[in-house]
Amino acid sequence: MPRIHFGQWVESAVHWLQTHLNWLFDAISAVLTGAYDGLNAVLGAPHPLLMAGILAVVAWWLRGLAAAVVTYAGLALVDSFGLWDAAMATLSLVLVASVLTLAMAVPLGIWAARNRTVSGALRPVLDVMQTMPAFVYLIPGVMFFSIGPMPGLIATVVFSMPPGVRMTELGIRQVDGELVEAARAFGTTPRDTLVRVQLPLALPTIMAGVNQVIMLALSMVVIAGMAGAGGLGEAVYAAVTQVDIGGGVESGLAVVILAIYLDRMTGSLNERVSPLGRRALAKAAATARGAAYATFLRYRPGTAVATVGVVVLALVAGGMNLTGGGGKDSVAAGKNVGQGKRIKLGYFPWDEAVATTYLWQNILEDRGYKPDVKQLDPGPLYTALAQGQMDVQFDSWLPTTHKRYWELYHDRLTDLGTWYGPTSLELTVPAYMKDVNSIDDLKGKGGEFGGKVVGIESSAGNMGILNNKVLKEYGLDGEYKVVSSTTSTMLAELDRAYNKKEPIVVPLWSPHWAYAKYDLKKLKDPKGVWGTGEQIHTIGKKDFVKDFPEAAGWMKDFKMSEQELASLEAEIQNGGKGKEKQSARRWLDAHPGVEDKLAPVAS
Repeated sequence: MPRIHFGQWVESAVHWLQTHLNWLFDAISAVLTGAYDGLNAVLGAPHPLLMAGILAVVAWWLRGLAAAVVTYAGLALVDSFGLWDAAMATLSLVLVASVLTLAMAVPLGIWAARNRTVSGALRPVLDVMQTMPAFVYLIPGVMFFSIGPMPGLIATVVFSMPPGVRMTELGIRQVDGELVEAARAFGTTPRDTLVRVQLPLALPTIMAGVNQVIMLALSMVVIAGMAGAGGLGEAVYAAVTQVDIGGGVESGLAVVILAIYLDRMTGSLNERVSPLGRRALAKAAATARGAAYATFLRYRPGTAVATVGVVVLALVAGGMNLTGGGGKDSVAAGKNVGQGKRIKLGYFPWDEAVATTYLWQNILEDRGYKPDVKQLDPGPLYTALAQGQMDVQFDSWLPTTHKRYWELYHDRLTDLGTWYGPTSLELTVPAYMKDVNSIDDLKGKGGEFGGKVVGIESSAGNMGILNNKVLKEYGLDGEYKVVSSTTSTMLAELDRAYNKKEPIVVPLWSPHWAYAKYDLKKLKDPKGVWGTGEQIHTIGKKDFVKDFPEAAGWMKDFKMSEQELASLEAEIQNGGKGKEKQSARRWLDAHPGVEDKLAPVAS
């Protein structure tokens, strides 16, 4: 069968859309990003415990006093983790995505319920939308809308729409046909039949679809975090890529708390908005029997009382914001070069990238800038730089590792020069593997190593060299399989095997802190397949020099020795996950004069 280049057709279509409809994507992005930012500002403005109180009042109105107490305790726990802002960002993303999804899903479900042809045409489309891996939606999302909440928002809408459409159609179709016929017999118009008969009776099923839409939207937060949307998804993704068990558990638990809250609240909303639900609630209250304390815990205030409670808490929160007054970090007048300019620093979770990014975050803050730091994968980060959504990153390995991204975007990027080099790429084994000293020595020992090389991200350039050149040149192609994972997963597997004295071979590079932590051995490359060492470059967006001339000058002169970089990486490793900025600050304090050397200012 001849090869069908369907992927190339899709890619051509995406490029055509980018060229001819970019104005439309910009408009959509502006509207939806504005809605997300506005809602996030509203949810994030009050003090966390006051906002938790407002959400607890909503839980009291919908489910009773016990639910309110549990809600408040759970949200207070999220605040104690230091994840409140991330949780509100996630809640904002979920709510905006859910409203947008339902605004399209409910009308489509009604149309499908009233037209068999539409229903048949929609069914395979909905199947594709729900079964396509959600990561795939990020690719055109990033291409059309760059990084931020928009790619995650679009992926969430597409992924969560099918249950909304299907449950709406199902609910309307399940309405007793005799009731519909009776309404028509009395002269009710089709529109009034839908609004006054079918929708009220179908509302419980539609609300079940609303619940599923919201829960599926929440399940997409990690996907959104990979595209730079922020929130709990970014926290979970950062913990996964850095093997931060504690951070992963805390951020994961925060997602669970939000999920339970949204699930229970949307499940109970039917009893407040549906005539059938209100009737069932009243019947249950009339027949309920039990102890007085149980009745007290189940008590639900009226809508007016709950509204008053929410309004009072919101007014208190607003008053606190007005009278709180925000302090500003002071910067010495002679060093306030940045004048409060925001500068966006991107990095992917490679150790030298983490170290230099947080080093420069401290330096730029000391010089009066307001740096924002965001972790992304290499592909989205280079795309964001090319589109001007990020300003600079410090870990571009050229000419080999990141060759593909440089060739794709070089006309929209600025090379600010080399700050470290030369590097080296290699296959590495623990030193206790006495009989393996060269890549040639791996041949015939595939069984000993489980037939695999534990790799890193498949998008990394050294993975391409390993798969396409190294294994073939040394005759290892059929004997070993390169297993793609992440850098942190590879290091975790190396740590596990090293502690058990098990055979393992991994792709590493120099400089890397693993050579200081473990007794490792770089395998010789007699055929020179890995090539010569690379240089690590600082890459900015196209207009970086124009927008940040002083910072661009500092970064063009930026250099680090192997000893300086190794000690900085070690300080950050010792400082622990989530404390990279503080660790970089300690390193700067321990090396007086380095900051003035890297970012000199006129006296």
